[in-house]
Amino acid sequence: EDPKKRGKDVCGYPLSIFFIVVNEFCERFSYYGMRAVLVLYFKYFLQWDEDLATSIYHTFVALCYLTPILGAIVADSWLGKFKTIVYLSIVYTIGQVAMAVSAVHDITDSNRDGTPDNMTFHVALSMVGLFLIALGTGGIKPCVAAFGGDQFSEHQDKQRRTFFSVFYLCINGGSLLSTIITPILRGQECGIYSQQKCYSLAFGVPAALMVVALVVFIVGSGMYYKAEPEGNIMLDVCKCIGFAINNRYRHRSNQYPRRQHWMDWAEEKYDKLLIAQIKMVLKVLFLYIPLPMFWTLFDQKGSRWTLQATTMNGYFGKLVIQPDQMQIFNPILILTLVPIMDSVIYPLIKKCGFNFTPLKRMTVGMFLAAMAFVCAALVQVEIDKTLPVFPSASQSQLKLLNMGSSAVTVNLPGNESLTLNAAQVCLCNVIFSQTQDLTCKPGQGNNEIRFVNGMNMPVNVTTSAVDLGLIEPFYYSTYSTIKNGETKFSLLSGSQSCEYIKDFGFGGSYTFFIPSTFVFGPDCQDSITVVEDIEPNSVHMALQIPQYFFITAGEVMFSVTGLEFSYSQAPSNMKAVLQAGWLFTVAIGNFIVLIVAEIAKLPNKWAEYVLFASLLVLVCIIFSTMAYFYTYIDPSEIEDQFSKKVDEDEDDKDKREKAEIKMVRRDSAESYDDSYKQSNM
Repeated sequence: EDPKKRGKDVCGYPLSIFFIVVNEFCERFSYYGMRAVLVLYFKYFLQWDEDLATSIYHTFVALCYLTPILGAIVADSWLGKFKTIVYLSIVYTIGQVAMAVSAVHDITDSNRDGTPDNMTFHVALSMVGLFLIALGTGGIKPCVAAFGGDQFSEHQDKQRRTFFSVFYLCINGGSLLSTIITPILRGQECGIYSQQKCYSLAFGVPAALMVVALVVFIVGSGMYYKAEPEGNIMLDVCKCIGFAINNRYRHRSNQYPRRQHWMDWAEEKYDKLLIAQIKMVLKVLFLYIPLPMFWTLFDQKGSRWTLQATTMNGYFGKLVIQPDQMQIFNPILILTLVPIMDSVIYPLIKKCGFNFTPLKRMTVGMFLAAMAFVCAALVQVEIDKTLPVFPSASQSQLKLLNMGSSAVTVNLPGNESLTLNAAQVCLCNVIFSQTQDLTCKPGQGNNEIRFVNGMNMPVNVTTSAVDLGLIEPFYYSTYSTIKNGETKFSLLSGSQSCEYIKDFGFGGSYTFFIPSTFVFGPDCQDSITVVEDIEPNSVHMALQIPQYFFITAGEVMFSVTGLEFSYSQAPSNMKAVLQAGWLFTVAIGNFIVLIVAEIAKLPNKWAEYVLFASLLVLVCIIFSTMAYFYTYIDPSEIEDQFSKKVDEDEDDKDKREKAEIKMVRRDSAESYDDSYKQSNM
């Protein structure tokens, strides 16, 4: 009886795998949905600067790629895959709930102004949540796919291959949908006492999906085949390498003969086949040394590139794209480019007679990623041209507003005299200041607006979302936040009223001046003077598409090919070791972002993009040199040679034993004859 037959088959597939597929889709939706809005949560909710937000974001991503090693060891050596998935999914769910709670601003907003009063509470809770999420998502990452593969019998190879295809389709599907949906949820406004961007909902939906993932997985428990833990090959590899290093150190003097490879010092304790397999793995891991630099650039699409998109125009016709939604181009392009590369590009290159080896593909992929950052730098240069120029440390900014009905000449010390017409504003950089103004560009694509009342009567200004209050004569309102799109303002003074309509873009700042000659009525729209204090975002988000194309093409040529190459060059029982090494390069790459961001401290973002591109080009040259001297091997052939040698040694041993037996028998016969002769005598 097949021990894996725990439940019914549906269309030739074990029923249990449907629970696993649904679980994976919900989990990936939960992870990528939370991660899509994470850097904006850091910047706008926790009010961190861009460097700190980027650093914490990449620390979290690095932890997500370090914990799979721990999860694999726990599953294979102690708990088994099923229990590991269940226990760590519970940890994962608690982390997602903690993130959702940390984003509820009303918890500590005692004065109800929309801003948390105890930011330490929100920071601490979010950091605990992110740690639990990293432990959960990383810990189950190496277990779920393998657990799904365990459900198939030996005669279901075709169904197993189809399962893995559907499994990875669910990963991309969950990523794509969540990257579309959670930024939309974030863009909504919610709150008990005051309405703010709804980060709690953007984190709450992924938390709910993680609860669904956990429940669905547990429901299928009775149908699963649960293999017992059989030990983890990574532990055996680490022990063997440790013994070889220790043994070599103890025999470091010249009186001991040198050995061909330093791993040969493990022969006293470990099997020669295992040592040979580890040598093959180490040869591939040596090529991994330059690889983290690729991930340094690649994972910044969720941090630096998202922050870059916040300073851009997101109007695509009538459709408005949120800055964190630009990441959807990555999964879309992956699903498009992978079949094109496999069925068109690679065969065409081969037909042209060019030997496009896996290592050459990886080199080109690294170069394409560098080109993506060159594109990002060019986009940033265009963005910088539209950003406001604020006064330097030795200057202040003075705004002059003529609220009268006739021109005024103004003389300022150290500046040429200027003439201000009626209802006109002038901006000057001088060595003194009389008023306080905006010191940065409005965030999250919002607009900041204020009204100045130049009449001798008070005016009340309201909108459907914001009440600017009563503005006294010859006075101004405080800045209020207005979302993009069309807004209708209602101006009231006694029984008189005026409807004023303005269409706002992203990230602008405006002063609306009500002149002394203002007349209420149906034609009041043209009487109000609009001063653009800060230009709205004018560089279109579509300019980011080329950099997403290059980074995704680089990912397809680098990541997909890299895993394929690694698996082809490693023994069958060492795939997990290479998977751990590959994930480790991703983690190191994210740590490099922290180092460069903290050490470089470049004043211009475009210069930082150029720095990262230059570093990757340098690493690309180093990697191509290493690849040039690499010799491709066939691990199965080497293993067969060892097996054949072991068989020959066993045959020789059997022959020697048989020869010894024959010799013993002959000696016994001769001694018997001698004894017989002596007795006759």
